[in-house]
Amino acid sequence: MFFVRSASSRDIPAIREVLAESWRATYAPFYGAAKVEEIIADWHSEAAIKASLDRPDGEFLVADDGRQIGGVAFASHASANRSVSLHQLYVRPECQGLGIGRDLFAEIETCFPGAQSLTLEVDPGNESAIAFYEAHGMKQTGRTDNCGKDQSGIPALIMTKPLVG
Repeated sequence: MFFVRSASSRDIPAIREVLAESWRATYAPFYGAAKVEEIIADWHSEAAIKASLDRPDGEFLVADDGRQIGGVAFASHASANRSVSLHQLYVRPECQGLGIGRDLFAEIETCFPGAQSLTLEVDPGNESAIAFYEAHGMKQTGRTDNCGKDQSGIPALIMTKPLVG
Protein backbone atom coordinates (compact mmCIF):
# COMPACT_ATOMS: atom_id res chain seq x y z
CA MET A 1 0.00 0.00 0.00
CA PHE A 2 1.35 3.39 -1.01
CA PHE A 3 0.80 6.51 1.07
CA VAL A 4 1.05 10.02 -0.30
CA ARG A 5 3.27 12.40 1.65
CA SER A 6 5.27 15.56 1.11
CA ALA A 7 8.68 14.95 -0.41
CA SER A 8 11.87 15.90 1.38
CA SER A 9 15.47 16.36 0.32
CA ARG A 10 16.26 12.78 1.38
CA ASP A 11 13.86 11.61 -1.36
CA ILE A 12 15.76 13.31 -4.20
CA PRO A 13 17.64 10.21 -5.46
CA ALA A 14 14.45 8.11 -5.44
CA ILE A 15 12.45 10.90 -7.13
CA ARG A 16 15.09 11.14 -9.84
CA GLU A 17 14.90 7.36 -10.32
CA VAL A 18 11.09 7.46 -10.74
CA LEU A 19 11.34 10.33 -13.21
CA ALA A 20 14.10 8.66 -15.23
CA GLU A 21 12.33 5.27 -15.37
CA SER A 22 9.03 6.88 -16.33
CA TRP A 23 10.56 9.07 -19.00
CA ARG A 24 12.50 6.21 -20.55
CA ALA A 25 9.43 3.97 -20.67
CA THR A 26 7.02 6.65 -21.89
CA TYR A 27 8.98 9.02 -24.11
CA ALA A 28 11.76 7.00 -25.76
CA PRO A 29 9.29 5.85 -28.46
CA PHE A 30 8.40 9.51 -29.19
CA TYR A 31 11.76 11.26 -28.96
CA GLY A 32 14.39 8.51 -29.07
CA ALA A 33 16.70 7.36 -26.29
CA ALA A 34 19.31 10.09 -26.78
CA LYS A 35 16.80 12.97 -26.50
CA VAL A 36 15.16 11.34 -23.46
CA GLU A 37 18.52 11.00 -21.70
CA GLU A 38 19.28 14.65 -22.51
CA ILE A 39 15.95 15.74 -20.98
CA ILE A 40 16.43 13.53 -17.91
CA ALA A 41 19.89 15.03 -17.34
CA ASP A 42 18.49 18.56 -17.59
CA TRP A 43 14.90 18.56 -16.32
CA HIS A 44 15.26 15.74 -13.79
CA SER A 45 18.71 16.37 -12.35
CA GLU A 46 19.12 16.35 -8.59
CA ALA A 47 19.61 20.14 -8.73
CA ALA A 48 16.34 20.60 -10.66
CA ILE A 49 14.45 18.40 -8.20
CA LYS A 50 15.94 20.29 -5.24
CA ALA A 51 14.92 23.61 -6.83
CA SER A 52 11.34 22.32 -7.14
CA LEU A 53 11.36 21.07 -3.55
CA ASP A 54 12.57 24.48 -2.36
CA ARG A 55 9.88 26.51 -4.18
CA PRO A 56 7.72 28.30 -1.60
CA ASP A 57 4.76 28.32 -4.02
CA GLY A 58 5.02 24.60 -4.80
CA GLU A 59 4.03 21.23 -3.45
CA PHE A 60 6.10 18.12 -4.16
CA LEU A 61 4.49 14.81 -3.24
CA VAL A 62 5.64 11.20 -3.29
CA ALA A 63 3.77 7.91 -3.03
CA ASP A 64 5.76 5.77 -0.60
CA ASP A 65 5.19 2.19 0.55
CA GLY A 66 8.08 2.17 3.02
CA ARG A 67 10.36 0.33 0.58
CA GLN A 68 10.23 2.50 -2.53
CA ILE A 69 8.81 5.66 -4.01
CA GLY A 70 6.21 4.51 -6.54
CA GLY A 71 5.22 7.89 -7.93
CA VAL A 72 5.77 11.63 -7.71
CA ALA A 73 3.81 14.81 -8.33
CA PHE A 74 4.90 18.44 -8.34
CA ALA A 75 2.70 21.50 -8.79
CA SER A 76 3.08 25.21 -8.17
CA HIS A 77 0.69 28.05 -7.58
CA ALA A 78 0.49 30.96 -10.00
CA SER A 79 -1.05 33.54 -7.67
CA ALA A 80 -1.63 36.13 -10.39
CA ASN A 81 -4.42 34.11 -11.97
CA ARG A 82 -5.28 31.78 -9.05
CA SER A 83 -4.22 28.79 -11.10
CA VAL A 84 -2.14 25.75 -10.23
CA SER A 85 0.30 24.27 -12.73
CA LEU A 86 0.86 20.52 -12.50
CA HIS A 87 4.45 20.16 -13.70
CA GLN A 88 5.04 16.48 -12.94
CA LEU A 89 2.90 13.43 -12.27
CA TYR A 90 4.82 10.22 -12.89
CA VAL A 91 4.42 6.66 -11.66
CA ARG A 92 7.08 3.96 -11.96
CA PRO A 93 6.15 1.71 -14.88
CA GLU A 94 5.89 -1.38 -12.65
CA CYS A 95 3.61 0.51 -10.22
CA GLN A 96 1.13 1.78 -12.78
CA GLY A 97 -2.44 0.58 -12.33
CA LEU A 98 -2.23 0.56 -8.52
CA GLY A 99 -4.04 3.88 -8.00
CA ILE A 100 -0.88 5.87 -7.27
CA GLY A 101 -1.51 8.42 -10.02
CA ARG A 102 -5.11 8.86 -8.87
CA ASP A 103 -4.03 9.40 -5.26
CA LEU A 104 -1.27 11.87 -6.16
CA PHE A 105 -3.63 13.81 -8.47
CA ALA A 106 -6.35 13.97 -5.80
CA GLU A 107 -3.88 15.23 -3.19
CA ILE A 108 -2.47 17.92 -5.51
CA GLU A 109 -6.02 19.19 -6.03
CA THR A 110 -6.30 19.89 -2.28
CA CYS A 111 -2.88 21.50 -1.75
CA PHE A 112 -3.73 24.98 -3.03
CA PRO A 113 -6.76 26.44 -1.19
CA GLY A 114 -8.36 29.24 -3.15
CA ALA A 115 -7.01 28.12 -6.51
CA GLN A 116 -9.63 28.21 -9.24
CA SER A 117 -8.06 25.94 -11.85
CA LEU A 118 -5.45 23.24 -12.42
CA THR A 119 -3.49 23.29 -15.68
CA LEU A 120 -0.96 20.90 -17.20
CA GLU A 121 0.88 20.10 -20.41
CA VAL A 122 0.89 16.60 -21.91
CA ASP A 123 2.44 15.16 -25.06
CA PRO A 124 -0.30 14.69 -27.69
CA GLY A 125 1.00 11.17 -28.38
CA ASN A 126 0.77 10.09 -24.74
CA GLU A 127 -2.72 8.64 -25.09
CA SER A 128 -2.74 6.86 -21.74
CA ALA A 129 -1.88 10.08 -19.88
CA ILE A 130 -4.52 12.03 -21.81
CA ALA A 131 -7.12 9.37 -20.98
CA PHE A 132 -6.05 9.47 -17.30
CA TYR A 133 -6.39 13.25 -17.12
CA GLU A 134 -9.73 13.25 -18.96
CA ALA A 135 -11.01 10.62 -16.51
CA HIS A 136 -10.06 13.04 -13.72
CA GLY A 137 -11.97 16.00 -15.16
CA MET A 138 -9.30 17.68 -17.29
CA LYS A 139 -10.28 19.15 -20.67
CA GLN A 140 -8.06 20.22 -23.55
CA THR A 141 -7.90 24.03 -23.59
CA GLY A 142 -4.96 24.76 -25.88
CA ARG A 143 -1.60 23.74 -27.30
CA THR A 144 2.02 24.81 -26.94
CA ASP A 145 5.07 24.22 -29.10
CA ASN A 146 7.40 24.42 -26.09
CA CYS A 147 6.38 22.02 -23.33
CA GLY A 148 8.28 22.23 -20.06
CA LYS A 149 11.07 24.71 -20.60
CA ASP A 150 11.14 27.77 -22.87
CA GLN A 151 12.03 26.88 -26.44
CA SER A 152 12.06 23.13 -25.74
CA GLY A 153 10.58 22.46 -29.19
CA ILE A 154 8.38 19.78 -27.63
CA PRO A 155 4.71 20.14 -28.54
CA ALA A 156 2.05 19.56 -25.91
CA LEU A 157 -1.64 19.78 -25.29
CA ILE A 158 -2.71 22.13 -22.49
CA MET A 159 -5.39 20.67 -20.27
CA THR A 160 -7.34 22.50 -17.55
CA LYS A 161 -9.75 21.62 -14.78
CA PRO A 162 -11.76 24.03 -12.67
CA LEU A 163 -11.16 23.62 -8.94
CA VAL A 164 -13.60 24.25 -6.15
CA GLY A 165 -11.70 26.47 -3.76
